[in-house]
Order: sequence, then C-alpha cells, then structure tokens
Amino acid sequence: MRNCPAIVAACSLLAALWCGPAAASPDTVDFTDLTWTEIRNAVQAGDTTIIVPVGGTEQSGPYIAVGKHDVRALLLARRIARTAGHALVAPVVAYVPEGGTAPRTSHMRFPGTISITPATFRALLSDAADSFRVQGFTRVVLIGDHGGYQKDLRAVADALNHRWLGTGAHVLYVPAYYDVVPGAYATWLRQHGHAAEVGQHADLSDTALMLALDPALVREQALRAAALPTAAQGVYGGDPRRADAALGQVGADMQVNATVAAMQHDPTGRNSP
Repeated sequence: MRNCPAIVAACSLLAALWCGPAAASPDTVDFTDLTWTEIRNAVQAGDTTIIVPVGGTEQSGPYIAVGKHDVRALLLARRIARTAGHALVAPVVAYVPEGGTAPRTSHMRFPGTISITPATFRALLSDAADSFRVQGFTRVVLIGDHGGYQKDLRAVADALNHRWLGTGAHVLYVPAYYDVVPGAYATWLRQHGHAAEVGQHADLSDTALMLALDPALVREQALRAAALPTAAQGVYGGDPRRADAALGQVGADMQVNATVAAMQHDPTGRNSP
C-alpha cells in the first residue's frame, strides 16, 4: 500500500507535538548547570579543559562581604572559559587555608573566616582533579584568587603531573591570574594617581575589583562615609574609599588576559617555572 502524503504529514506533526522540540544545549560554561549527559557530550565535542576557580571565605574589612574571593574567582573563571574556548568551569573551592584556629591566627582572628589545613586543601584539590580526569577532561586549570595558598596550588599541580604521566592529562597552575593584582595592576593604579591607596588586603584594588564584578558585595554607602580603615578592622594598608568599578574593570581584564595567555601557551602541558 502506498503512503498517503497527507497521512505521513499528519503523523509527523503528531510525533512532534508528542515528543516536543529537541532540547537545545544550554548557553553556560558552568559544570554544575549541566546534566551528566551534557557534560559527556561536551567532552566528546572537545571541551576537555576544566577550570577550577579557588576562592576562600575570609574577612575583607567592614565593607566587603566575606565571599569576595569566591564570587570573584567564579565570575572571572567564566570569562576566561568563554574567551579561551572549549572549557568548562568547576564549582568554586570556598574552603582554603586561612589561618589557625588554636590559637586563632591570620584572618581567623576575625569572624566570617573559614579555614582548613594545607594538607586537607591539597587533598581536596587532588581528589577533585582526579574526578575530572577520569571523566575525560585532559587539562585541569588551577586559578587562585588569594595569595596565601599559591604554593599549595603549585605543589598540587606538580604532584599530579608526575602521577599522571602517560595518561594524556595534565594540570596547569596559572600563577599569573593572582600575580597580576599585586604586580601589573597595582603598578597601573600607582601610575594613575592611586599610589597611597594601594595596600595588601581590602584596599583600593580589592574593593575596585569587587565593585566591577559584583557591587552588591560592597557596602559602598558606608565605605564612602568612613574614616580611613585600619588593620584592626581587617584592612591592611592603603585606602579603599575612592575605589570604583572603572578602576576594577582594568584589573579584572588583566587577570582574564593573563590567564588566557597562559592557557594558549600550554601546548605540552608543562607548567612554566
């Protein structure tokens, strides 16, 4: 019996209505926003780099929320992934070494800080990286928004690269992501009339970066009316009161560009010394 065109067309329409439209791939680089099948398909299609943004939950003076590093690392990692291409972004690592608890040292002297030991931190990163490797990711990129654990990131990368020899996978630790802030960005700020305002923590650069990326985390009205914050308040040097989003965008762009450049110059998987 020959097929009737009208019947075939009607059946096709009914099938489309019953099954619904084909699901579109979501426009996201966030690992946690995807289903397992979407992650599998992305890896098979060539998205074999996973960026692990490392933040840290710590006091940042009276005017910046304690999630500063976590939010900044995640938002910048998304920009880096989209600029570099073929990359996804892992969940941000919010638990990092921030000082001792008995006695309380470093940022742990203030409420709002969460700390783990360096050994726990290294083990967490190593286990997470192994999880990505066995799923098919061939490059794990470590970026850290806080200075205190940079040596731990390098140690994890070196250890895993030794362990993973012959597997086709490697870890790229990118020190330039963090180094550009106290380096090229601080220099740029000094050259543009902000020399006395650059400090070490919760200063002009810290506050400006936060205003550029997520101003809701800055208590801007209180900051503008404040006296010069001191170390007793958790602000270590400098003066954050003239920070603005335009200044912060310069630093954010520097961090993205430096990281993408490091990823593009990583053809063999070897970390630079």
